[in-house]
Amino acid sequence: MSILVFLEHHFSDSGGELQKSSLAVLSKAATLGAGDVAGVVVGSGVEGLAEQAAAYGAATVYVADDARLEAPLPQPRVDAIAQIVAEQGIETVLFAQSILAADIAAGLAARLEAGLNWQLTDLAAGESGLVGKQSALGDSVVVDVGWRSTPRIGLFRAGAFDPTEQPAAGTVERVDVQLQEHSLAAEMIEQAHAEESGPSIEDANVIVAGGRGLGEPEKFALVEELARALGGAVAATRAVVDAGWYPYSAQVGQTGKSVSPTLYVACGISGAIQHKVGMQSSKTIVAINKDANAPIFEYADLGVVGDLHQILPKLTEALRARKS
Repeated sequence: MSILVFLEHHFSDSGGELQKSSLAVLSKAATLGAGDVAGVVVGSGVEGLAEQAAAYGAATVYVADDARLEAPLPQPRVDAIAQIVAEQGIETVLFAQSILAADIAAGLAARLEAGLNWQLTDLAAGESGLVGKQSALGDSVVVDVGWRSTPRIGLFRAGAFDPTEQPAAGTVERVDVQLQEHSLAAEMIEQAHAEESGPSIEDANVIVAGGRGLGEPEKFALVEELARALGGAVAATRAVVDAGWYPYSAQVGQTGKSVSPTLYVACGISGAIQHKVGMQSSKTIVAINKDANAPIFEYADLGVVGDLHQILPKLTEALRARKS
């Protein structure tokens, strides 16, 4: 049973690194007893990332390193992965949830006429092949999902697993990618990066999130100060992002990003199901809201009913005093 994991990396001038969520899926795949788990890195100047993949269970790392693959566009990556699947007889291709990975997985499924299961939370080897776990009915139930044929394609919800080091051979195989003409039709004119300090919300162990309960965009300074005191990242709800209070890159929820930090502090967030979907994998959830009947208190581990405008500054001050 051969498994290939798409290893997405952070695009940066410093050379980049493999994303935590991709390494988590790779390390999960390595526990399935397949014996033939591989990773694939696609981009320009990415050969140095292969060693990272080997540390998390990749027996083989396919590297498609080509200047034409520098921009994070999905279609050229569909070409590269489809080529590897055909040449190596890959039976299963797995992805960690991201905007780019979702585009690639959908394109690959269409190209290969393969079955795609998404928002997976787990995967196990069954008598008739692999069986995935998927939440349904607003995350109120968990169902088994499968595939009728190979190659199987699976897209995992972000935060479904934590990466676990389990060194493997990590044999590197370079791939000479044959890109189709239509795959080069799109061109990325500009790639803008938000100016951030500290960890991204996908990788942060601590996240402080703000909602409409803050009252106005200027009050996000309270959330930012608390996040700095905790050494964490700042997140926001869709309502806040739609109102222009905070960048889309910080949005957590059904139409934003899924996160799984050790600590998630929700400030002025009601806790609608759309937001819950994106942060319910957090290890500990603390909610601060003046409405004692807010839905978020139903699944928070610790709830504080009160005015966040008074609570957040005092909490930040207490944390700083403790550190000093």
